Amino acid sequence: MGHAALRANILLVDDEPKGLFALRELLRGLDQNLVLAQSGEEALRCVLEQDFALILLDVRMPDLDGFETARLIRSRNSSRLTPIIFLTAAADEVGSMFRGYEVGAVDYLVKPLVPAVLKSKVSIFVELHRKGAELAREIAERGAAEQRARASEEKLRELAGHLISVREEERAHIAREIHDELGQVLTGLKMDVAALAKQLHDESQLERTESMCRLVDSTIHTVRRISTRLRPEVLDEMGLVAAINWQAVEFQKRTGIRCRTNLPTETETFEDDLSTTTFRIFQEILTNVARHARATRIDVVLSRPEGRLLLEVNDNGVGVSESEANSKQSLGLFGMQERALRLGGTVAISGTRGQGTRVTVALPVSMTATTAGERALQRT
Repeated sequence: MGHAALRANILLVDDEPKGLFALRELLRGLDQNLVLAQSGEEALRCVLEQDFALILLDVRMPDLDGFETARLIRSRNSSRLTPIIFLTAAADEVGSMFRGYEVGAVDYLVKPLVPAVLKSKVSIFVELHRKGAELAREIAERGAAEQRARASEEKLRELAGHLISVREEERAHIAREIHDELGQVLTGLKMDVAALAKQLHDESQLERTESMCRLVDSTIHTVRRISTRLRPEVLDEMGLVAAINWQAVEFQKRTGIRCRTNLPTETETFEDDLSTTTFRIFQEILTNVARHARATRIDVVLSRPEGRLLLEVNDNGVGVSESEANSKQSLGLFGMQERALRLGGTVAISGTRGQGTRVTVALPVSMTATTAGERALQRT
């Protein structure tokens, strides 16, 4: 930025040409942009056209005196904070200082002016104006940077939400393919092996077919387990409430941690995205309990206060500290919060050492609940 761009505008107002030009010569050494006006009317026109760091205003002028000029300048929003220094030629006008301060003067100088005093005062106001301009520029730049950061964060969140949706759709598609295609092939293979066994009489060959049947059964079970992990059928067919209950039962079987549930009736279901988000967050909560909590019991409450879906999970484990709950290092906790935030919800985690952890998930409900039967009809 060039030096000329840093020069401040200073308005000099005096009806006496000699006094006006003398004032200009006194301030020329400050290397600022000096604007001259020989009347109050001309000064007002200058104020309309540009902003000033300081106005030096003669008190006694014909038609529109300094006091009225100052009052009109102060009446404009863009110039109401511009510093005004009054100039007077007579010592007896010192009594009018109070009137000058009433209309917005910041200082009062008596002619003949002392050059050193004048330059010092003008320099102070120019420096204040420069610092104010720099501060305003920094605030504007910071505001623009924050706005860009918010826009970038919003785009990243939208992208994350899109990736979550795509992943869920792909998981559902793969689960159906595995269950339908591979499941049918394995079932057909088992039937063929069973038919072959009926035609055999050799004991060793019969044992091999029985072993093959057991292997096919084990593979079918594995296929069902993988398909369920990708996308539980109960979530799509029966809805969120049934899926939460099923997952709690499965968790108890797998880990030995007792699960006590308090759920709405299974006939109440929710919009697909809301159900999937809640179910995935619940799965992540259970994973964290199994890995870190060292709990023996968890309590699961699913409720629907006005306009919200509320999931509360309490365990009696070691408890999570505040720093751990707010840590960005845990991808599991961060993932839960991002899933909830995508739907305008929140995940609150609190705990006390030795007394367990509470996770509260609150998500807005954007549509009226439907029954499972209505949901099935909508899918056909």
